[in-house]
Amino acid sequence: MVEILRNKNMTTRFQILVEIAAKQPNIQQRHIAKTLNITPQAVSDYIKQLLRERLLTTDGRSRYKVTNEGVDWILKQLKEIQGYLKSVEKTVSDIKVTGAIASGDLSRGQTVGLIMREGLLVATPDLSTRATGVAISDAASGNDVGIINVQGIISLEIGKVTVIAVPNMQKGGSKNVNLNRLQRVIRDKKPIAAVGVEALTTLKRVGIQPDYSYGAREAVIEAASSGLSPAIVCNDEEIPMLIKRLDEAGIKHKLLDLRASRKES
Repeated sequence: MVEILRNKNMTTRFQILVEIAAKQPNIQQRHIAKTLNITPQAVSDYIKQLLRERLLTTDGRSRYKVTNEGVDWILKQLKEIQGYLKSVEKTVSDIKVTGAIASGDLSRGQTVGLIMREGLLVATPDLSTRATGVAISDAASGNDVGIINVQGIISLEIGKVTVIAVPNMQKGGSKNVNLNRLQRVIRDKKPIAAVGVEALTTLKRVGIQPDYSYGAREAVIEAASSGLSPAIVCNDEEIPMLIKRLDEAGIKHKLLDLRASRKES
């Protein structure tokens, strides 16, 4: 779960900033306290913190405005919340029938536990999971099975995308890539995607066939949203657009530059 939903302090800070942003600068602390059902003293303490951290400004007459840094902080928290809600939307039980892979032999009408494994929904006889459902048919282990009456929230941690920048042809293409390091950093990543001829050639040189070369950006977003840790090898000219798309989707990412001239870290 995202930090803001675990941390009451962060949640209240977020709510106060949103209230001020909606009504600034003419908003009184007592109004915020009443709206959020907290004490005026608590609002005063939070506002002092926000002023110290430069997320708010004041003209000294109890008139407050959210700073650019404050807006950025709100948007950052909002993206994380949206990412979490997307995962919840995929797992809560307002669907009448959903497909899963049987982990063990299952019988029609059997109550099963539901978990995510390698990005796929798995139905298991183990009922110690946070979510359960009912199998609509018999299913042998490894086969697909329909699940109804889903209850609870299926545990799912959003994955992180490893973005691997390789030089375009003007900078040497795949010939100017640290192939040894590429093999190390990509070893445990799944799935693997490629953007650009240089990326495809680079992967070919280490014996890897990418899982996606068309629709690669959306594929890694979907994979990360399903709890996987994908990697995407990308022509460096395409990196800004890729990072922008990941940020829009609220997907965390790590950028690695594997040009052979760069020092290893």
